Amino acid sequence: MPLGNATVNNQNQGQGEVTEIERHVLYIGRAGNAEEESQLYSVNAQTDLSALFADSNLRKQLIAAQLNAGQNWTAAVYPLAADEEISGAIIRANEVQSFEALAICDVQTTAEQISAIYDATLALQGSHGRWCFVIVALPGIDKANETWPAYEAKMAVLVNGLALPLVVPVPQLNGNNVGVLAGRLCNRSVSIADSPMRVATGSVAGLGPMPTDSTETPLSLATLNTLAVARFSVPQWYPDVEGVYWGDGSTLEVTGGDYQVVENLRVVHKASREVRVRAIMRVANRVLNSTPASIELNKAYFIKPLRAMSKSYKVQGVAFPGDIMPPQDGDITIEWKSKTQVVIYMVVRPYNSPKSITVNIMLDLSVL
Repeated sequence: MPLGNATVNNQNQGQGEVTEIERHVLYIGRAGNAEEESQLYSVNAQTDLSALFADSNLRKQLIAAQLNAGQNWTAAVYPLAADEEISGAIIRANEVQSFEALAICDVQTTAEQISAIYDATLALQGSHGRWCFVIVALPGIDKANETWPAYEAKMAVLVNGLALPLVVPVPQLNGNNVGVLAGRLCNRSVSIADSPMRVATGSVAGLGPMPTDSTETPLSLATLNTLAVARFSVPQWYPDVEGVYWGDGSTLEVTGGDYQVVENLRVVHKASREVRVRAIMRVANRVLNSTPASIELNKAYFIKPLRAMSKSYKVQGVAFPGDIMPPQDGDITIEWKSKTQVVIYMVVRPYNSPKSITVNIMLDLSVL
């Protein structure tokens, strides 16, 4: 009989948390001076952006984002060299850090430029397993030469026919609109499932005066509505209510698509990131097999991130919902295609959010 022995192994069950990258945005734009170029800078709510970066459109967006994001804001900044491509900058920055979103701070003037940015963003899913959306700066009005009708027509032509669901197109009407929206989406007082339209978040900060056209006609809600219908993300205000707010975080999704607003992208992307890590931990692990017991066990394993995202709470009797609705029976299915290939289907169900409210008031004259 051999000598006695004891073996103790520490097993990794993949039960830890996935590092959160939500609200962490990469800002890309032309540098204010040559010393800044082609480097990745980490910044936060305490960073003196005016001291770190020279005057540029990039710095203008960063200041607006920092102001609107509030507490615990973090971001990364990649100042471009004069001959540097945005797509290359996206790849280089993602070799160092991970991001929920990208913000392209220099104005893009052609459909080809917008499509190239989308392609580079989409490519991150294949090359790095990362799901990002991208906020893209588009032209504001040329005050010296354009009227509002001419501007509306130009912008409609710019995005006509584009099907780019990861792109949030933002006209630079005030010069720092990309930064304002990006900062608002990173504000920790609200969930990633909330629309930037949410009025209770408060008015936007630092947007500046509203522009006028070549005839000195000021920007109107009618023009903003036309731009919003054309899938642009723009600010807005409400007559007799102080402050300037924001419209939808519209994307260049196709008509009828699931991802026409950025909050739908954000919750699905978060679920994708967390479930992906759990899937990797199950590669060639026979704990996941085709027996009924294993399938039930792994349904609970893979659905766990969605249950965490669905947690809600109450404060003084007011219910604050989670990012998504709690998963229901049947929201996850595990199917075996062969002895070595398994397919998992999961459902993410966002809450409804009222963006158009109609109140009907009736008069009761029956009381004597």
